[in-house]
Amino acid sequence: MAVEGTFRKIKWALLFVTLGIYYFTPFIRWDRGPDAPDQAVLIDLAGRRAYFFFIEIWPQEVYYITGLLILASMALFLMNAVAGRLWCGYLCPQTVWTDLFLWVERHLEGDRRERMIRDKEPWTAQKVARKGAKHFLWLMIAWWTGGAWVLYFADAPTLVVDLATGQAAMAAYAWIAILTFTTYTLAGHMREQVCVFMCPWPRIQAALTDDDALNVAYRWDRGEPRGSLKENKKLTAQGQPAGDCIDCYQCLHACPTGVDIRKGLQLDCIQCGLCIDACDTVMTKIGKPTGLIGYDTDDNIKRRAEGLPATYRIVRPRTIIYAVIILGVAAIMAFAFATRDVAGINVLHDRNPIYVEQSDGTVRNGYTVRFLNKEPSARDFVLSVEGMPDDSRIEVVGVDKAVDGKPVVTVGRDQTREVRVLVFSPEGVTMPKSTPVTFRIFELSSGEEATASDFFKAP
Repeated sequence: MAVEGTFRKIKWALLFVTLGIYYFTPFIRWDRGPDAPDQAVLIDLAGRRAYFFFIEIWPQEVYYITGLLILASMALFLMNAVAGRLWCGYLCPQTVWTDLFLWVERHLEGDRRERMIRDKEPWTAQKVARKGAKHFLWLMIAWWTGGAWVLYFADAPTLVVDLATGQAAMAAYAWIAILTFTTYTLAGHMREQVCVFMCPWPRIQAALTDDDALNVAYRWDRGEPRGSLKENKKLTAQGQPAGDCIDCYQCLHACPTGVDIRKGLQLDCIQCGLCIDACDTVMTKIGKPTGLIGYDTDDNIKRRAEGLPATYRIVRPRTIIYAVIILGVAAIMAFAFATRDVAGINVLHDRNPIYVEQSDGTVRNGYTVRFLNKEPSARDFVLSVEGMPDDSRIEVVGVDKAVDGKPVVTVGRDQTREVRVLVFSPEGVTMPKSTPVTFRIFELSSGEEATASDFFKAP
């Protein structure tokens, strides 16, 4: 049933905002300098990078994803502690796309009652046209949903042209087809079944909620005993108790999952607030105060029945803990990002052979060293090995440039470079079987340093 009211307006606003962000974000540009991708939000699988405006995440920084998951879970817990299933009712993708599909259906086939009447009528050209147009628009929305998803993994304008001309990778077409099918099926045909039977969150949420969380509730202290408008008026005229609920079932018809909120909070309720709008509309028409259904707690309803004032505890230990965790994790991530190194080094010792004895009595160890440069410009790194005796020698295969006898390795902008490094012990020096060594790189222009530890092996 079509519903108008405060919560319906909130849902429309969030629908336009969230879908606008999802569909159009890939086309936002962000200048990162020459030869760098200029898409503001991009997951570059080929280049093994993730970009979010001024933030660039490397594979070695996957812990930021962990932080985001912690923030998302804590935000979900905080919303649940404040007002129940806010996520389900207003922000869940299933809810958002289902609302959009229902809007298309209502504009083409009418409200639920009209659709039921038309479904019983014989097939006509008009009926076929209405249903055909509905399913066509559903498929177009689903197709656009799948198409928008793949645009986050490649340059959006380029990929759009490639998709239109048949030159895109087969994986792009496959993912578009998969997401088109799932969106069309879940939002168009399964709808509330996803929330009731497939989604695990209602079961988790029920275990996390407490008595102080606001939930959509029916004020039985005011609504009972319920009856038709005429019956209630008669009872009132006779001086007998009569509730404000006129048993119109508008709250039930407005509910996307078919919950009768007057029976109390139920697992199927997604807390969307549409029953509140439907009830408020009826109360306004019959001259009764609104709020017969609203966000409230069972404790407050009992307190009003006893003539006590309602109490609300939004700020309480549970919400404070969630908020502190969110702020703490966000602060740690911000600090880690602000102080992160833009240079790095990884060292891997040769496994076979572990060492090589030279004819002159020296011992050679081989290492695979990877230099990491996160800056948008090429950089020169001076390599040294600490922990070895004096007169030890370092060679970087294929690199002749040196500063003060130490090899200098050039790494391109936003790249890694892997080189083979040979370390020789001095002549006439007997080395222990295992010597801890530190590989240190020093960037010539900025002075930034990075280190990695390993061992020098000998007989």
